[in-house]
Parts: sequence; structure tokens; C-alpha cells
Amino acid sequence: MTLSIDDYKALSQELDPDKLQQTILTLLLQLQNVERGSLWLKKDGMYECVEALGTKSEKVVGVRLSPNEQSIVGWVIQNGEMTIAQAGDSRHNSSIEENFKVKSKLILCFPLIFKNNEVYGAVQVIDTSAKGDQLNLSPEYLTMLQDLVDIGSISLHNSLEFQEQRHKYAQLSLTLNNIHSKKSIVGKSQSINKALKLVKNYGATNYPVLLYGESGTGKELFAEEIHVQSSRTHKPFLTQNCSAIPENLLESELFGYVKGAFTGATSNKSGLFEAADGGTVFLDEIGDMDINLQAKLLRVLQENEIKPLGGTQTKTIDIRIISATNRNLEEDVRSGRFREDLYYRLNVLPLKLPSLRERREDIAMLTNYFLNREASYSHMLPKKMDEQSMLAMEKYQWPGNIRELENMIKQFQAMVPGDTVSLKDLPQHIASPGSPPPPSLQDTNTVSKAAPESQTKNPDLSEFTWQEIEYSYVMSLLEKYRWNISQAARAAGINRSTFDSRMKKLGISKKAI
Repeated sequence: MTLSIDDYKALSQELDPDKLQQTILTLLLQLQNVERGSLWLKKDGMYECVEALGTKSEKVVGVRLSPNEQSIVGWVIQNGEMTIAQAGDSRHNSSIEENFKVKSKLILCFPLIFKNNEVYGAVQVIDTSAKGDQLNLSPEYLTMLQDLVDIGSISLHNSLEFQEQRHKYAQLSLTLNNIHSKKSIVGKSQSINKALKLVKNYGATNYPVLLYGESGTGKELFAEEIHVQSSRTHKPFLTQNCSAIPENLLESELFGYVKGAFTGATSNKSGLFEAADGGTVFLDEIGDMDINLQAKLLRVLQENEIKPLGGTQTKTIDIRIISATNRNLEEDVRSGRFREDLYYRLNVLPLKLPSLRERREDIAMLTNYFLNREASYSHMLPKKMDEQSMLAMEKYQWPGNIRELENMIKQFQAMVPGDTVSLKDLPQHIASPGSPPPPSLQDTNTVSKAAPESQTKNPDLSEFTWQEIEYSYVMSLLEKYRWNISQAARAAGINRSTFDSRMKKLGISKKAI
């Protein structure tokens, strides 16, 4: 087989490192008419296999070799030159193939060299035929292959640098967006001051933190504040809601996976734990994590190690885990829903967040904060609350806590004419304490079997606007299913995208302050 102009274009035009690695390796195997090969890169002082083809290739991807170990790959990287080795060669690391039925007979390995003669990896083509005579080792052919590898080496190095720059740009954009939309912990109450003092103390350590409190009290915001006040502040802060996706998907999101781990796993993918190396991972709704996955999380806390799905090698990571729950984890431990050993690992530094009704003196401050923030988003002057409406807001119980207050302010911004919010602009259940909130379908459609029909009294729906009824229904579903939007949508009998759309129109968002 000879090279075509399209082959060279494939090497010079691809910017995705994963695709380019596979292209280089596939092309070399086709040119040598063999089926096994692997591509290795220098990473963190080790030699890691980032791409492999052929039988058992999934067992090779992710393998890391120390420069102190004997290996063909290591020899080529250290010496910067191509080599040919038989299976019995003293440099061959046969332990990798220990469980392979078909072993390597002849290995051809090329260095990956950047234009400044720096060796940053190696690619090897392996002959597994019975006689080990499949490879074309004529000097002219090897020279042609070396030229191909040299072109591929430069392209791969450029694509890796491009990916790194793109990642830096994404991080910078994220930082700028965070600065623009910076959300603050607002409040002057004794309970908030106590919590902020603990945040400062906890930030000075690297121990796990468990935040607990009702839904909507701002657990993610407090977790991020702990990260900002820690020595990890310039490293990633990544979040994952443990109740938002199924168990198997959650595991792959957290731990990553190797190529071939399951149907659709066409390349290696780093998980959240690896991506956050050096930083903080916030696990929201930790109480909803499956019991089997809890055991794997325990190992992360104990050993600082992760193993991607389908992988055979562990990776050492350095992360801090902050978790949150609105469940009673002690009760879950007693019932067997939550592992006791994991609970004590996570609950080293507990932090209880107060509900909004426990910090009523902060309601006015929070309301004004949200009014000003939403006005800036809309490029409008902020609305004001008159005395009576603010008093009603302060008396209300706020079962949805700060999240409910935030969504209410968004409704004011969108629906209240003029620049002042008065008592008549408030929902009935807030304006008149003691009035029932707008009923949900369950309230209006469920009739007690024990009471005769004549004694059953339905609320008068005509007292409420359509939007008030829909808002209350959506909020009740979200609270019932602990803000798991997929479950709430299923309960409502509509698809997730439609439910999301209604939430946006009603000014309801999952992000809490």
C-alpha cells in the first residue's frame, strides 16, 4: 500500500487530538498490513497509552509506564530513534500482554518528535502473525513511514497545543462570565453570619464538607464560597447533581471511561473527578446516590484514586469533595439507604444552612438584591417594593426558600407594570397570610374516600390567575421531586423540554442563591 495526497491531508488538517491519534495509528497499520498497534504520550513524567487498535486494545489504553521500567516505548522516547524488536528483546515489557492469547512477535516503534527535536511520545506497530514476518522492513519503506510519522508528529503536537489553548480560553471565558454574573451570599442575620464564619474556617482546610438544609437555601453558593476561600481557589470548581441522571450515567460522568467500555464509547473520556484535579468537586443531592456507587466514592475519599469505567489502571487525583443534601442522612444510614462509612467520611465538617423563615431579617435585603440584579440583566431601572408588600413578603413562610424568592422577583420584573410593586401585585397566598396557595391538580382532583361528596369543598379557582395556578403547580412538582426536573416532567405527563420551557416562561430557575 502506498500513500496518497488524501492521507497527508488527513494528517495535516485534523485539529481533534483523539481523532488524529487514531488516524495516525490506523494509517500505519494499513501500510504494514497488521492489526495491532498503540500510541503513547509523555504525561506527568510517565508514558501513557492514549490510543490502541486491535484485539484487547481496551486493556492497553490508559496503561502508564514509568521511565524506570523496561519497555520498547520508553527506549524509543529516551533515545529519540526508531527501533525494531522481537518478542524476546530485553527491552520488551511483556507484562502488558500477560493475559493476551496472541502475543507480539515483532515490534516496530517510531518516536513522535516535535519540530525542535523534542520527543514527546511514540507509536508502535505490532506483528502478531505466527512467523512474525508481516512487517515490511526494507530501508526505503521504513524511510517513507518515518516521513509519515514525522508529519503526523508535528500535526499531533499542534493539535494538542490547540486543544490546550482552547481549554484556557474556555476557562478564561468562564471566569469572565462568573465575574459578570457573580452571585453573592446576601444577609446580615445571626444565622448567616455564623455560617459565613464556618465557611472561612472550613476554607482554611482540605477536609470534606457536608452542607445540609432545605431545598433552595443556597448550598451550591456556599460550597463555591468555601472553594474560593481555600488554597484551591485557582483550580477548577465542578458540580454534579447526583439525582439528575441515572446511576450508570452518573458513574461515567464522575469517573470517566475508556474506549470500548460500553456501546458508544468510541474514545477515552475524562470524568469530573479527573477534570477537577487540584480543585473542588461539589456533589449536590448526595443522599440520592445509588448504594453501589457510594462504595466507589468511598474509595476516592480513602485512597485519592479513580478507575475509569472499563479501565484496568487507577489514577491518582487530588480533589476536595464538598457534598450537600436535603435528606436526613442519619436516618438513611439507619435504614441502609446510605453507607455509614461514607457518611462519616463526608461529614467531617458539617454546615447547616438556615431556611429563609429562620432569617426573616434578611428577606428585605435579599429582595432588593434580586430586584437590582434582574434589572441589570434586563437593562432596566430596578423596581421598588412598597411598605405593605415588603411586610407581606417578610411574613410569608417561603417553603421554597431563597429559590422561591428569586423566582418571585423574576415574575415582578416581567409582569408588574410601573416601577413599584404593591400589595395587589403579590400572589394571593403571600398578600393575604392564611389564604391557601394556588391549588395543584392533586388538591383539586383528589377527593377523600372517607368523606361524602357533599362535604368535599374545592377551592374557588376563579380567585386566581391562570399564571398563579400554573406557577404553583410547577413549584409543587419541583419541591415534591426535590427539583429533579426530569421526574417532575414525567409526573406532569409532558416531556422534559416542554417542562423546561414552561419554567422559563414562569421565571422559575433551578439555580439557587
